[in-house]
Amino acid sequence: MTHVAALPPGSDGALKLSALVAGRLNASCFCINLDRERLYREIEREAHDPEFSATYLRPREHLFSNVPLFLARRDLDTMRDIVNLVEAAARLPAYRDVALSWAPDIARFDAGPRGAFMGYDFHLTPEGPKLIEVNTNAGGAILNALLAKAQRACCSEIERAFRLPLMAEFDAALIGMFKTEWELQRGRAPLARIAIVDDGPEEQYLYPEFLLAVEAVRRQGIDALVADGGALRFEHGKLWLADTPIDLVYNRLVDFSLGRPEHAPLREAYLNGAVVVTPNPRNHALLADKRNLTVLCDRERLVQLGLPPSLADAAAGIPQTQRVTAENAAELWGARKSLFFKPATGHGAKAVYRGDKVTRGVWQEIVAGDYVAQVRVAPSERMIQLDGNREPRKADVRLFTYDGQVLLAAARLYQGQTTNFRTPGGGFAPVFFI
Repeated sequence: MTHVAALPPGSDGALKLSALVAGRLNASCFCINLDRERLYREIEREAHDPEFSATYLRPREHLFSNVPLFLARRDLDTMRDIVNLVEAAARLPAYRDVALSWAPDIARFDAGPRGAFMGYDFHLTPEGPKLIEVNTNAGGAILNALLAKAQRACCSEIERAFRLPLMAEFDAALIGMFKTEWELQRGRAPLARIAIVDDGPEEQYLYPEFLLAVEAVRRQGIDALVADGGALRFEHGKLWLADTPIDLVYNRLVDFSLGRPEHAPLREAYLNGAVVVTPNPRNHALLADKRNLTVLCDRERLVQLGLPPSLADAAAGIPQTQRVTAENAAELWGARKSLFFKPATGHGAKAVYRGDKVTRGVWQEIVAGDYVAQVRVAPSERMIQLDGNREPRKADVRLFTYDGQVLLAAARLYQGQTTNFRTPGGGFAPVFFI
């Protein structure tokens, strides 16, 4: 096995070698793989339910991949630099003015929270990681923290050779994040109950994670529950689910502005300061609206808005992005084969189009809608073993963050245009750094 420790840490030669080794391992290494039964036992223990895996995990057979993704340590540093750029930009008054100019009115309300479990999604390229998008309702952190503990190496030498950064006390970090969000809005008032809110939560693919989050919060002495966003009501100055008052909402809704009629009670409670919502409409507007990428990819504009040049340098890791307008439609149509088209406030790859697949009819919908055009960045690959054969899978990397601090890194392996959790051999995968 190639070992990078023979070169001085941080030297240019060591950095290049670690990237080379990571590429070779992703192409040919199967020395570390998932101990699936161990994972299921660990999750059942966390859930206090011996039937949890049979009920929620085994039917989701492509939720977890059997192999990890290998990544050079310098790529983690680059991704952190990009996260720092985005988070620092969001604190600049001039940048906020730009981002809020296209955001819904509710985003101007600042209750204080910074946004729990932000997700920064990257594709890995020979030139380094490229930020594809930012998500405020990024799922998978709790599942990936457990997944990382269930990896099995072929020998102790392999275990020692690679590093897998984990939160030492995930439960404490989880509740610490929610408590900080609470205190930013409510100060020292007691936090009694957290609701994990989504539409039709039991129908969501990551519903098992909601249940694990409930147990993790309860272990820290705070009540928790899962709630349908349409089942909430706002009465007597409080947000309620049936007869149960709610203090803090961990928001997994994709109605980022809380504008749908069924979410009116949550919206009213939020605007009246009756409940803490994280992430909230302002967090999405400043960090995750895809129109923001048109500014974040432009180093010179970021400097003009007040970002220090040393931070703005990381804009090289954000693919060129522009809004689609009637004025530039003809030019973008001509260049479409090198572009991805994404709705400005979209989610989960819905209504996302590869330019080389766009028809004239779809193009008219893109021009009429509020879309951005982003230079297409191909994902990297990880080889897997399936039925004794080696097959390639696309890979992307998600950094889970809070207030700009990286909590956990995870990969997703897949086939097709976007991640889908339907690919044999695909799913969440831990990231080992070299």
